[in-house]
Amino acid sequence: MFIASVLLIALIIGQCNDDVPDSVYEEESYSENADESEGQKLALVSDVEEVKEGPVQEKVVINVDAVEIPRITENVSEQIIKRKAYTVSYNKDTKCPNWVAWYLPADHADGEWTRSNDYREDYDVPAPRATNDDYRGSSWSRGHMCPAGDNKWDSDAMSETFLLSNMCPQDRSLNSGLWNRVETDCRRWAQKYGGVYIVCGPLYYNKEHEVIGLNKVVVPEAFYKVILCLEGKPKAIGFIVKNNEGAKKKDQYVNTVDEIERITKIDFFPSLPDSIENKVEAYSNLEDWR
Repeated sequence: MFIASVLLIALIIGQCNDDVPDSVYEEESYSENADESEGQKLALVSDVEEVKEGPVQEKVVINVDAVEIPRITENVSEQIIKRKAYTVSYNKDTKCPNWVAWYLPADHADGEWTRSNDYREDYDVPAPRATNDDYRGSSWSRGHMCPAGDNKWDSDAMSETFLLSNMCPQDRSLNSGLWNRVETDCRRWAQKYGGVYIVCGPLYYNKEHEVIGLNKVVVPEAFYKVILCLEGKPKAIGFIVKNNEGAKKKDQYVNTVDEIERITKIDFFPSLPDSIENKVEAYSNLEDWR
């Protein structure tokens, strides 16, 4: 009688397990062992779909290694260089980056290292290249794309932000004004959400551009920045600001990532699943980031 009872209980448990979809076990196992999966960073995020019965939350696993790396969709000069804290797409024709991309985790948003201010030319890019002499006597500042303030966590990372391949000629009041405020916001968002993905760079609107110095460093007409958060429900926001002086309010310069892609001819966050990329890039609201 005892043996029959044990067999009956085992049979019932086996039938219950058969009723559970395999995906449940696969998802739990995948997320628990995410850090061990071929050394890749993985994120479990919510991809919310609207259906007739109401919102249904589906869990999507994303490989977030290098999510921030964009893809240029037009034919321009490009040299990709990986630094300690950022990746730069350098353009030998403009002597400026096409884009600079990095992931900013919460623990990099502050630190003990102060600004090194060791502005210098980057010998990893071909000559002619930007030098400090090109900026001297011009009205333009050396504007960081990946900011020094994002790299107080490490002295080498801080120093690499002062390579001129990470710089563009930038209006001084923009550099210390709106551009700086957006950089500060990115650090605040990284601390709030655990980390954000950032890409920024110059925009050239005119057919002819101002250049500075003997090496003819091209002055951008504007700058763009896009930020992606994958914590919880994914979201993104973009900014385009003209490279000129004047008081600027962030709210006036918010754009969707889709719009910035149209202007820059750059595909941002191409490694995201389309179900997520299409949603976050089509919508942008500063209130979601307050």
